[in-house]
Amino acid sequence: MRRPHRTPHPLQPVPSDASPSRPPTRDRPVRSRGRALAMHAHIEPHQHAWSQFTYCASGLMQVTVTQGERETTFIVPPSRAVWIAPQVQHNVVVLESAELRTVDIAPGALPPDWTDCRVLVVSTLLRELIGALQGSQAGERENALMALTLDEIRRADIQDLGVPMPHPVHGDKRLRALCEAVLRDPAEKNQLREWVAEVGASERTVARLFREELGTSYQQWRTQAVLAHALPQLARGMPIAQVAAASGYASDSAFSAMFKQAMGQAPSYFQSKSLSK
Repeated sequence: MRRPHRTPHPLQPVPSDASPSRPPTRDRPVRSRGRALAMHAHIEPHQHAWSQFTYCASGLMQVTVTQGERETTFIVPPSRAVWIAPQVQHNVVVLESAELRTVDIAPGALPPDWTDCRVLVVSTLLRELIGALQGSQAGERENALMALTLDEIRRADIQDLGVPMPHPVHGDKRLRALCEAVLRDPAEKNQLREWVAEVGASERTVARLFREELGTSYQQWRTQAVLAHALPQLARGMPIAQVAAASGYASDSAFSAMFKQAMGQAPSYFQSKSLSK
């Protein structure tokens, strides 16, 4: 029997930080700011002339970027951050009350081949540097903090945590409808052939659309969708066995193996007791 979908909680719009002292400069190329945001807060779509490293010290957030013809959604726990390239439209939805940290970086401060948005692993050192930069005063100490922060960001491991989506205007409407349905409830159906009847396309056609529009296979994409679905549930303290079942896995051991391979940590690491550290 198909499970009823939950009605989404209404989002609470909050303005992006547009203070005149925010933009990085040649003399101060790295600026760090922090703000507390409640669950369901929504920073509406916007973009910057500089790049941005978006991170939450606690809580859980969803960052969606639109780059070229592709829209990608990232679910970001405190051990990860999203680096957003200059002039890329993005918005943030807070899934669990969060202490948001944004590190604004002047153009040219990072390697020129950094053109695509990416998820980075946040080291303990980087986390402390971000905190130390908040409210710092211009001078030798801040110069050292900025240099070390940039070095840590350059060295950070990249993790494939994005869920690419067809462009909301130019993408194939059938593919987007299928992707949205899987994101809502990945356990409803497991195989692509079980989904295609709902969108009026053949399995072969949809498989081709995944490759052409999203650059991935359905199974690879579904793994990313499962992670995006599971992380908020783990953050709320849901037992791993229940998260596994809600993600379409017959056993929590199979789910845990997939999760650890993708995230580098067991699911228990991302439960509520860990997200507040």
